[in-house]
Amino acid sequence: MEYNFSDKINPVKPSAIREIFKVLQDKSVISFAGGNPAEESFPIEDIKRLSAELLEKSAGQALQYSQTEGYPLLREQVKARLKEKFSIGSEQDELIITSGGQQAIDLTAKVLCNEGDTVICENPSFIGALNAFRAYNLNLVGVDLENDGMNIEQLENALKTEKNVRFIYVIPTFQNPMGITTSLEKRRAIMELARRYNVLILEDNPYADIRFSGHDLPTLKSMDTEGRVIYAGTFSKIFSAGMRVGFCLAPKEVIAKIVVAKQVNDVHTNIFFQMLLSNYLSSCDLDSHILTIRALYAKKSSAMLEAISKYLPGDIEVTRPEGGLFLWVTPREGTDIDALVKELAARKVAVVTGKAFQIDENSPAKSFRLNYSMPTLEKIEEGVKIIGEVMK
Repeated sequence: MEYNFSDKINPVKPSAIREIFKVLQDKSVISFAGGNPAEESFPIEDIKRLSAELLEKSAGQALQYSQTEGYPLLREQVKARLKEKFSIGSEQDELIITSGGQQAIDLTAKVLCNEGDTVICENPSFIGALNAFRAYNLNLVGVDLENDGMNIEQLENALKTEKNVRFIYVIPTFQNPMGITTSLEKRRAIMELARRYNVLILEDNPYADIRFSGHDLPTLKSMDTEGRVIYAGTFSKIFSAGMRVGFCLAPKEVIAKIVVAKQVNDVHTNIFFQMLLSNYLSSCDLDSHILTIRALYAKKSSAMLEAISKYLPGDIEVTRPEGGLFLWVTPREGTDIDALVKELAARKVAVVTGKAFQIDENSPAKSFRLNYSMPTLEKIEEGVKIIGEVMK
């Protein structure tokens, strides 16, 4: 039988990152590809203990249907943490627990955009967000990233010339895929342009807690006095990725529509894991746990940069992140990135071509992304050495 698929989903290609997970079943592969947190960063013993306690004391509630907005105590805990750590959240805002940060991005596009509307994105940007926007047949306009964030001149030109701009999508802190951080000056400029051209901002901040050098910068949401910023976050990188617990903080009117959209999507986020996380926040020291994660990734990031300096050609460009999970490698001009990635795969080293993150999927890649959180220090050394051999 021949199947006809919708115009919304037919042109959307599989996520290059998710497809790589199939290859990673082979344990001999050195993966610098996925954005997975390190397995040693999971608080496994606490999760074992709290899971047993939850099933013993509250099994009925934890295994039952629940409300779409999220487990009430967890919502209050997250609001309090956002206020304390990032100075965000006002009386005009509300919060919903989502199935990871990805769902917060998807539902934002769903409730704000009609087919053909424009979303302005950093270029390159997070493939999960780009595919979510493509699935709604949106017009994606890319603004080139510089070492300190978006090219502000390009951003203003896009806001001037593009029709029906619904929001600007940004990852200002430890950006995926480049690992860079938007400067305070440019954060202020983005906010000012959003005000001037009356558009919303979707601030995606999944790596906020994973700073291992430098100084914290204010979130865009903390600068928001007009209800202009929608803030997406997650516990995937600091607690558990597989539990899929994220959140969205936004003006109450926006959250009310997201609640309706989520009801027809998945009804509610997994309530067992919401309650488990809530109990962890109540009885354990999350901030202390985050410090161990920061130290772990600082060591791994440093090891990867040292290996790159040792093994890769001297004429490459590489970002030096102050946190997060990624760095971005740009070889000399003329390098065939797709051929490089293919040859590395044959040598059992997985990296992601920059093409996966481009707004224009058909333009040639100039860079590739490396992840340092998953592999061991030994595998980082071994894998980067192989990359250097293939590049040379």
